Amino acid sequence: MNTLVSLYNSAFGLLERATDGWLTPTLARLVFAGTLLVYYWASALTKLGDGIFGFLFPSPGAYIQIFPKAVEAAGYDTSQLGFFHWLVVLLGTYAEFLLPLMIVIGLLTRAAALGMIGFVIVQSWVDITGHGLAAKDIGAWFDRDPSSLIVDQRSFWIFLLLVLVLKGAGPFAADRFVLNRKSDA
Repeated sequence: MNTLVSLYNSAFGLLERATDGWLTPTLARLVFAGTLLVYYWASALTKLGDGIFGFLFPSPGAYIQIFPKAVEAAGYDTSQLGFFHWLVVLLGTYAEFLLPLMIVIGLLTRAAALGMIGFVIVQSWVDITGHGLAAKDIGAWFDRDPSSLIVDQRSFWIFLLLVLVLKGAGPFAADRFVLNRKSDA
C-alpha cells in the first residue's frame, strides 16, 4: 500500500509542479472567454443608446435592467431618473465591456476579476430584488438541483473569478508584458 501511495504522490506531485503557476489561470481565462465574455458583451450592447454617442446615452432597456423598480415607479419614462441612475447605468455598461476584455487578454487580471465578482454579486442582487426571481430560480446549495440561476450557476462564476484573483493571469497575458516592462525601467 505504501508503494501505491508513493507512486500516486510522485505522479501527481510531478504534474502539479509541471503546471503550477500557468495551467490553472490560463484555463480559467479560457473558460471565462468561452462561457461569459460573449454573455456580458451581448448584455452590454443592449444598454447602448442610438447613434454614435450611444455610449454616453444608455438605452431605456439599460435602466430597466439595472433599476427595474425605479423605472416602473417613473412610469417607464427614464428621463425622470436622475444623474445617479445615469452614472450607474453608464459605469455598469462600461464595466460589462471592459472587465471581461481585461480578463481575457490578461490585463490587470486580478483587479478585473475582483471587479467582476462585485459585478456578479450586484447583478444577482438586482435579479432577486429588482426583477423578483422566484425561489426556484434563486436556488439553494445542497438541494440536489444544480440548475438554479443564482446560487448554483453564479457560485461557479465567482469561483472561476476567485482563481484569477488568487493565481493571476498566467504567463500568456498582457500582465506579464506590462509588469516585466515596468520592472525593467
